[in-house]
Amino acid sequence: MSKLIKPLAAALLISAAAFTATPAKASEGAAIPAQEWSFSGMFGTFDRGEAQRGFQIYAEVCASCHSLNQIFYRHLSGIGFSEDQIKAIAAEVEVEDGPNEEGEMFMRPGRPSDRVVNPFANEQAARASNNGAMPPDLSLMVKARKGGADYLYALLTGYEEEAPEGIELMEGMSYNHFFPGSQIAMAPPLDEDSVEYTDGTKATLEQEARDISTFLAWTAEPEMEARKHMGVIVMLVLLVLTGMFYAIKKVVWADQH
Repeated sequence: MSKLIKPLAAALLISAAAFTATPAKASEGAAIPAQEWSFSGMFGTFDRGEAQRGFQIYAEVCASCHSLNQIFYRHLSGIGFSEDQIKAIAAEVEVEDGPNEEGEMFMRPGRPSDRVVNPFANEQAARASNNGAMPPDLSLMVKARKGGADYLYALLTGYEEEAPEGIELMEGMSYNHFFPGSQIAMAPPLDEDSVEYTDGTKATLEQEARDISTFLAWTAEPEMEARKHMGVIVMLVLLVLTGMFYAIKKVVWADQH
């Protein structure tokens, strides 16, 4: 019986460890401060208000350069948007479709079933509009960077108007003490009141950075809440089974003591 209990205990420890996080440090950059996120921990969930405001920032600020290729408009129901809201959001963009009866492609309003529209027709167009640089897709950005949401928040709030004495910026670069090497080609994307939030929240730089970081944490793991819920159920089942097996063991071996 002890051979059965040990794997069960190990499974519980592994499941619990999967939900823990540690502070990160950017390579050749300043240490990244750890933030408190609603989605952290075993029972964490995405703050719907933050995530919806983050989508607004993406739509109004980031979408002019960055794609969101892993997300369809219908997925926005995962952060609390209603069906009618999603239809209205999708209808604001034009999507190429076709061919029609004449064999030609045509433009139509977006639908919930459409992928979030890419700002550029192809990679060459993206590079041509950004001095040869390819703006990265943001769908999995939180998972692609060490530090995750902490790193994104630090990066977005880590710009300095001028580089410290002794550091000469290359042409077209901005100084950011959280970015590896401290010189980043992307100009500060956010500022005080970069957007006017529809829910009336004051749009400080810190609030904007927190909201877009939460939204991109969701795009990277839209299934996170379901996964955590399932993990909790599995742990409870394992605990119940462990108790049952222990009770059966006591009954079976009772006459041997």
